[in-house]
Amino acid sequence: MKAHIISLVNSVILISMSVWGYLSSETPSVTALIPLFFGVGILLCYVGVKKENKAIAHISVLLTLIVLVALFMPLKGAFGREDSMAIFRIVIMILSSALSMVAFVRSFIAARKKRID
Repeated sequence: MKAHIISLVNSVILISMSVWGYLSSETPSVTALIPLFFGVGILLCYVGVKKENKAIAHISVLLTLIVLVALFMPLKGAFGREDSMAIFRIVIMILSSALSMVAFVRSFIAARKKRID
């Protein structure tokens, strides 16, 4: 699968899981929407990533990496609260972000090989 498609799916997952977590919380906090903001940022990069714009692709990778690392603290908190739905949502976001990172790295490697040949 192409990096831009996986990035698009990742952004939709980040946005939807974040909104779901916010709306299903008994005490909603704006911090639950942080993945949404990253998802919107990644979504805004979609066209540039699809057109293989290096700078925009790197911005999208940076946003993906930041949200991937940042999601581990909420996961720890969800385990502490024993909130299985929050664990599910966060794990889905982590998996989609990790898959997106792998797709980006593969596309960068392919682009470099293409340039060298």
